[in-house]
Amino acid sequence: MPGRTVRPLVLLALTLALGCSGGADTAETGDPRLRDPLLRPERFTETAPERFRVRLETSAGDVVIDVRRAWAPLGADRFYNLVKGGFYDDTRVYRVVAGFMAQFGLNDNPYVNQVWKSEYLVDDPVVETNARGRVAFAKGGVHTRTTEVFISFKDNAALDANGFAPFGQVIEGMDAVDAFHAAYGDGPPRGDGPYQAMASARGNEYLDADFPELTKIVRATIEPES
Repeated sequence: MPGRTVRPLVLLALTLALGCSGGADTAETGDPRLRDPLLRPERFTETAPERFRVRLETSAGDVVIDVRRAWAPLGADRFYNLVKGGFYDDTRVYRVVAGFMAQFGLNDNPYVNQVWKSEYLVDDPVVETNARGRVAFAKGGVHTRTTEVFISFKDNAALDANGFAPFGQVIEGMDAVDAFHAAYGDGPPRGDGPYQAMASARGNEYLDADFPELTKIVRATIEPES
């Protein structure tokens, strides 16, 4: 199931760093990651347009997602704000399960991941089924959506009853999605692929060193209205 695995690693050092620095507004800190605007989730609460498109520029090719707010308004709003804020830029499609789905949504900045991991969204009602090419937020239980999303490789209607509410559909570049690197497999405890807690705590430093073939999301942008 496209949820988040249990994170036994408590990111205490990151919490202390954020607390001691006063957050992103402390210009004197020596670590530029502590000045990242994404450290202020309360600034990313804009209501999305009723329909918009997102282009993912990936190392496997471009992918265009048609987002419809009527399908899942809270999910669409969160995705819209994260894309506009650059959250998905220079990230990795770190969890790819062949014949099932591809998941991404961990930022390269560990401090950002620490802040957003508790920015939970109330579940949207499931209006559309998790068909091939549909995009929905991953979650580990009721009302636990944060930043990670997945694209279904196949019809995953079994996910509907578990509250995975699609908010968009891939309308261009499904061939690129099919080409996302899947050889590493699922992460622990199901497989030997990227360890989610380590990816959250170390970002691309860990992923690029241990799993260099992962598909890269170079940039995610809101497409201008035609």
